[in-house]
Amino acid sequence: MEIMTNQRFKKAGKYFRAIFILSLIGFALAAIIMAGILIYAKVLGPPPLAVPQSTLFYSDDGTVIGESHNGQKRYWVELDDISPYLVNATVSIEDRKFYSHHGFDYKRIAGAILADIKAMAKVQGASTISQQYARNLFLEHEKTWKRKLKEAFYTIRLEMNYSKKEILEGYLNTIYYGHGAYGTEAASQFYFGKPARDLTIGEASILAGIPKGAGIYSPLVSLENAKNRQRIILNTMVENDYIDKKAAEAAVQEPLTFVGKHLHTKAKTAPYFQDAVRQALKTELKLDDRIIELGGLKVYTTLDMKQQEVAEQTVDQLISKESEIQVGMVSMNPKNGHVKAMIGGRDYAESPFNRAVQAIRQPGSTMKPVLYYAALENGFTPSSLMRSEPTTFRFDDARPDYTPKNFNSQYADGDITMAQALALSDNIYAVKTHLFLGIDTLVNTAQKFGLSTKMNRVPSLALGTSGVRVIEMANAYSIFANGGKKVAPVLITRVENHKGEIIYEQEKEALPILRPELAYVMTQMMTGIFDPKLNGYTSVTGRSVINDMTRTYAGKSGSTDTDSWMIGYSPQLVSAVWTGFDKGKTIHKTADKSYAKNIWIRFMEEAHQGLPVKGFKPVKGTVGVYVNPENGKLATDECPVKRLTYFAKGTEPTEYCTAHLLYQEEKPDGNEQPAKKPWYKRLFNW
Repeated sequence: MEIMTNQRFKKAGKYFRAIFILSLIGFALAAIIMAGILIYAKVLGPPPLAVPQSTLFYSDDGTVIGESHNGQKRYWVELDDISPYLVNATVSIEDRKFYSHHGFDYKRIAGAILADIKAMAKVQGASTISQQYARNLFLEHEKTWKRKLKEAFYTIRLEMNYSKKEILEGYLNTIYYGHGAYGTEAASQFYFGKPARDLTIGEASILAGIPKGAGIYSPLVSLENAKNRQRIILNTMVENDYIDKKAAEAAVQEPLTFVGKHLHTKAKTAPYFQDAVRQALKTELKLDDRIIELGGLKVYTTLDMKQQEVAEQTVDQLISKESEIQVGMVSMNPKNGHVKAMIGGRDYAESPFNRAVQAIRQPGSTMKPVLYYAALENGFTPSSLMRSEPTTFRFDDARPDYTPKNFNSQYADGDITMAQALALSDNIYAVKTHLFLGIDTLVNTAQKFGLSTKMNRVPSLALGTSGVRVIEMANAYSIFANGGKKVAPVLITRVENHKGEIIYEQEKEALPILRPELAYVMTQMMTGIFDPKLNGYTSVTGRSVINDMTRTYAGKSGSTDTDSWMIGYSPQLVSAVWTGFDKGKTIHKTADKSYAKNIWIRFMEEAHQGLPVKGFKPVKGTVGVYVNPENGKLATDECPVKRLTYFAKGTEPTEYCTAHLLYQEEKPDGNEQPAKKPWYKRLFNW
């Protein structure tokens, strides 16, 4: 009997040794595997924490004007900007050992397994906050072992590379609270209309209960379920010493007001401008569509809300509802190129095509200031004379004859000055100047002014027959307005990523590209379209809006058969307006032809309200003298009209006008009296 017992003990000992050795091997393998996993996780480094977030667009005063629409309302906030009540409520109900474990709560996992076995179903979860964050960041929510293993691995990576504060901040900014609200800030704004940092205990305990099942515990779905869940959360907060019983009871009784509205609804503010901003993010900052739409960017723009509202109201009020006329408009700060308002069409919902930046239309006579600036650089002055009469231009290189015409076929049938030619928009003078300078001169000058569209090298280019963009014409006139410094249209001043880090800041410096004295001479010439002193064989082209002006403007109107323009500026603001039909249909009605000027003057007057009245100050290198507008010579006391005109120093006229000097004729009774000598001869006699 003893022998048999000893043999059994020997066999049992062998089994135990085998089991022990196998266990050691198993533990060693498990340790090796775990060490390998940890080493691999460390080698991979921290996983990126980027999550889909709404990109916000701001006006120049910090007002939100719109956001990207990806189906998720999510705005990242730092943990310190989240109410501690919500932080504690979330930790208390979701993962009370969050601060002490390393990603997994093994006791809780074991308890969940036992509960599932007893119920023969999945009845209890054991995921920690770290596990849930990993799932939200990187994984789909399918219930498979493969997903669970990936979740565990990502959890390890998170815990190894990020602090508890970073993990909790990320979790609170990514969990879903129902109704399209992702993260605490979006949820707080949606449910209670306030920032997450201002949530009370009652509000925070309601929010903390929603992620368990937004379709069940949202107070907008079932207030009863939400309140029941709130009581459970408050009890856990008491148990975990976050609050006392008195505070919990008060929170249950706290009156709650639910808003049920997202902070930023679909933007209706300047939709054409916002489209242009998105395009600038792509072309200038080289950001792809996904980053723009889902990157949680904060895009600070140049838009002026007041000017935008004035522009929209002006277009809406002045253009007849029945008219098919379309409009493109841009206003800019000439000092830095900041675009302050933009109209790309009359109805964005009907047509998102942006006529302010996409359409290429003939500028008509608004091209003439660019031409005449080139003329000033080549020796012309405001007093330079050319004949205005019906003219056919013939060429030696087999080009066809060209016969431009003035509006209504009106001509001076004599010499006129460049200043008057601009004010009356004389086409003959413009074409003669263009051909005298050489066709390439205007092409090159237009490029200097930032006009990027192709210019046809033809005589009619002087009359604006090559298409341009509204925004580029506004920019070209800005260069005149700021004294000749190069600017480019600016839509974005700063861009921040979802962490608040600045990834772009606009710092362009305006560099001189024009001669300042000639830029000022051109500005002073462009004030002439509003000055009746320059009336000649016809009235100045700005005559219809003169009575609506309360300050000095410079500008130029332009028209073709299919396009109507008005571009002008003060020292503070430039605006360009185009009106016409999308399909290039001829504008026949007189009312349709006047829209551009009327919109321009109404906008400029209202946009300047509250701003100081500023004139255009002469610059160094210019000389102002009074001239007779008819011939450009120095005016005398006898000249019926004299206008203060500025010239580049050294180019001002030196010859006095003699057209209006008075002489006494012989009296009919035969008593002769000497004729009255001109004043300059009397001066020499003296």
